[in-house]
Amino acid sequence: MHALHAQEVAAASGGACVVTAMVEPEPGRRERAAAAMRGRQSSELHVFESIDQLLASGVSDACIVSTPTDLHRAHAWQLAEGGQRMLLEKPLTGTLADDREFAAQLDAKHPTAVMLAFQRRFDAPLAYGKQLMKEGAIGRVFKVVSILEDSNPAPDGYVSGGILPDMSVHNVDEILWMLDGVMPERAAVVGNCLYSRKLSTAVEDFDDAFLYLWFPGELSAQVSVTRNHVSGYRVETWLFGEEGQIHIGRFEHRHLEVMVEVYGRRDRKTPIEKRVFSARDYGQPLPEFVDRFGAAYKAEVEEFVRRCVAGEPFAVTHRDGVRAMEVIDAGMRCVITKESSGQVG
Repeated sequence: MHALHAQEVAAASGGACVVTAMVEPEPGRRERAAAAMRGRQSSELHVFESIDQLLASGVSDACIVSTPTDLHRAHAWQLAEGGQRMLLEKPLTGTLADDREFAAQLDAKHPTAVMLAFQRRFDAPLAYGKQLMKEGAIGRVFKVVSILEDSNPAPDGYVSGGILPDMSVHNVDEILWMLDGVMPERAAVVGNCLYSRKLSTAVEDFDDAFLYLWFPGELSAQVSVTRNHVSGYRVETWLFGEEGQIHIGRFEHRHLEVMVEVYGRRDRKTPIEKRVFSARDYGQPLPEFVDRFGAAYKAEVEEFVRRCVAGEPFAVTHRDGVRAMEVIDAGMRCVITKESSGQVG
């Protein structure tokens, strides 16, 4: 992710900023990343082994942090203390207790230091679907469904706090954003290990999980995440209303096309609205999520740079990370698995 973000800064900032430095403690990765960046910009690139070296150099005003989740808190706090504003990859820390504690620290001393990287808020197809919903295209919405399915297990050695904190934090934030910040009243999780767990040394609680949310009034949401979608990366969202549905995304082995469709009631034989968004083609093999959200990452970085240059607070902060983790934690306190569900019949 650090190379992707650096590429987006160099390409999208419009001259407002340049990539001045990169921190990478592992020598091989450091040299590969530095070589890739040096080929994309003419300005000098400083390469450091530690955040201490970066802060001592004084060559940067803002940073993008894409370190492993268990290092987020230490790295983000060190940078905030050093006067840096940052775009921090999700999740905030990986656990609700640490999220709350770290958020309190930030609120007390560095309340505007962190923009949390929930890139779905900057995704054009999702934003268009939200706009259609707000305009009343499908009447009153009573259910939101958000699906995220990886085609492979987590890589060997990957450190994960669990599939829901690691993956569904995006889905949960998307739902809260779609619903203008309304929080659910209840949550429950169904989880299982079905296939990909045995293919990786990464240890996770589940490789397939479902999170159900009950909101105030007649409104619910469903989140489905898995490492088992072997046919390819799948990201889909449905908004169900009393007059129809909005469908965002489609899995048809066409990874550079994202569909937004609006359907009315059954007697309407054709879509009310249908629009295809073309995903960015990087022309090289990249992680599968980049093909789907490349344009969103670029828009997110542009927003980060704009807010930094203007000295404005960020619209997406550490507090949004806490809210998403509160929802996930509530679900994890009511879990049904194969072992705990009992017998049927």
